[in-house]
Amino acid sequence: MLRLLPPLLVLVLWVYCLVDVITAREDSVRNLAKTWWLLIVFFFPLAGSLAWFIAGRPVAVRPLTREQGAAPSYPEYERRGRFAAADPEKDEEFLRKVRERAEAQRRAHELKKREEQRREQEGPDPL
Repeated sequence: MLRLLPPLLVLVLWVYCLVDVITAREDSVRNLAKTWWLLIVFFFPLAGSLAWFIAGRPVAVRPLTREQGAAPSYPEYERRGRFAAADPEKDEEFLRKVRERAEAQRRAHELKKREEQRREQEGPDPL
């Protein structure tokens, strides 16, 4: 039983690495193309698996911090390339304008609604 343990460990490592290579994203694999890594791991079980862990496996991407430009508390904004406003005063000005516009739209809708209700109460237009 003890002599079977090392080959069994190599087999488990080999299968794990094969699955890991196959499921890795093509653009995140390091140093070689994904196809080459698959061939290396497949034909050289121990050496290929170790090489995959050392040189080919994708590095985990950490979410951006606030200092790096992420907007915290919103996971959809924590991906790379998505940045938060750098100037709080401009951000507040933008939000103020958005509120004013929304309020103007709400008032216009209420006015239109009241006008339609008034027309309905007066009845059809005489010809």
